[in-house]
Amino acid sequence: MSVTIGILYPGSAAEDDYPLMERILGQEVSLPVILTTVGVDAHEVGALLDLGSSDRLIEGAREVAAFSPDVVMWACTSGSFVFGWDGAHQQVAEISEEVGRPAASTSIAFAAACRELDVQRVAIAATYPDDVASHFADFLGHAGIEVTELVSHDIPTAAMAGRLDHDAVLELAKSNDSPDAQAVLIPDTALHTVAWIPELEETLGKPVLTANQVTAWHGLKLADTTISSDKLGTLFRG
Repeated sequence: MSVTIGILYPGSAAEDDYPLMERILGQEVSLPVILTTVGVDAHEVGALLDLGSSDRLIEGAREVAAFSPDVVMWACTSGSFVFGWDGAHQQVAEISEEVGRPAASTSIAFAAACRELDVQRVAIAATYPDDVASHFADFLGHAGIEVTELVSHDIPTAAMAGRLDHDAVLELAKSNDSPDAQAVLIPDTALHTVAWIPELEETLGKPVLTANQVTAWHGLKLADTTISSDKLGTLFRG
């Protein structure tokens, strides 16, 4: 039976990770992408609060409803965690009410993926500035996940993050790997990662969770669908 996970993706950066995952996961999985509107493309708290505002998300939810999705995912980490634990859940409750289907966000998906892998201690390799990245650490803390190391790379915009190539993403992942961490988290949907997850895990010797990867995985989970793959890292190997 086929399953459709509607993806609300802000602006344009690494949204092509989703058709790549469609090809990897097979014809039974559809990940239609709706590009939600962006005011100012900036990894700044004020801009991110606007990025994840109700008006922008509801507008996207109305568009994605045309695909009759089983689940809708707000495919943005920073545009959800800056609202805090309660605010991020309120965001997706509004999307769910609009579409009439379950909904979640990338930040919520990261917490769920850590639970799935029984991971309590993580290192974060963030594209964001420190003040933004610290909000993600706080968000994970609400889920009982300890951040053992946090490295911020201060990339100012999503568009710039989306231009990082294989070598740059590998270096970013290697920049932060605390020996105490059970997994490394790379929390930016603007970053291309899907093609390189097995290599990232082999290099670091532990699970690597990336934003677009966990978004698709959690959407499938909410749709009560389990699909295994050896091309999308430990999380998809069950």
